[in-house]
Amino acid sequence: MVLTLKEISQKLHRAQVTAQETDQLEEELTVEQAYQVQKMTLSARTQNGETYIGPKLGFTSKAKMEQMGVDEIIVGFLTDAMDHSPEEPLSLHGLIHPRIEPELVFELSREVVADPDETVESLAEKLENAVARVAVGMEVIDSRYRDFKFNLADVVADNTSAAKFIVGDAQPYPRDLEGLGVEFLIDGKTVDTADTNAILGHPKEAFTELAKMILKYGFEIPAGATILAGSMTAAQWLKPGQTVEARVESFEPLTITVTD
Repeated sequence: MVLTLKEISQKLHRAQVTAQETDQLEEELTVEQAYQVQKMTLSARTQNGETYIGPKLGFTSKAKMEQMGVDEIIVGFLTDAMDHSPEEPLSLHGLIHPRIEPELVFELSREVVADPDETVESLAEKLENAVARVAVGMEVIDSRYRDFKFNLADVVADNTSAAKFIVGDAQPYPRDLEGLGVEFLIDGKTVDTADTNAILGHPKEAFTELAKMILKYGFEIPAGATILAGSMTAAQWLKPGQTVEARVESFEPLTITVTD
């Protein structure tokens, strides 16, 4: 039976709520249809009491693209229910295939709205000018598909595998973010290294890519929005008992402990 876009959204939302993996989609979605599914899921979550707080970029690093076998940047949504305090242990309860990756996080001071004749360049400038602070973060991704396998449209429909995110101590923006060293550690051992230019060649390019997606798909950027700029390394599997640490040059390290 071929599912409608609404039924696909309900299927993926149910998998997320129940933490039960689901089969890959039989329907061959276009990317445009996948973003429609994503918006339906966001609507369902906000109707259940969650608040939309901003977008997240995915597949912004070569390492992540190669790891997941895709070649196009994607955007998902964040809600307040996904925001996890670094002071609290991270429970894996309610997650299916949890992985974690280091990010840069931009925090905006005001709403950003595209004008009718807006260009990518002018909107990207608006986005960057609205940033008040930047921080080291981590994102927990958790594909709802069986065996963590999907194509590009399917992962977009699944809200880019977004599950939770953690934000560390923030610094005022603007500031130089080019080429800062990145070290990702689990239980005190380095599992990956990179630099901040792993994000699209320069972290500021995240604003250009986000501007393109806003103009194409209509993502909203509310006042106080949180924007995840994308991972700087490949994602690592999460297990109970781990201590995960993201270090970015000139920032305070961000550490989280993992429980069942």
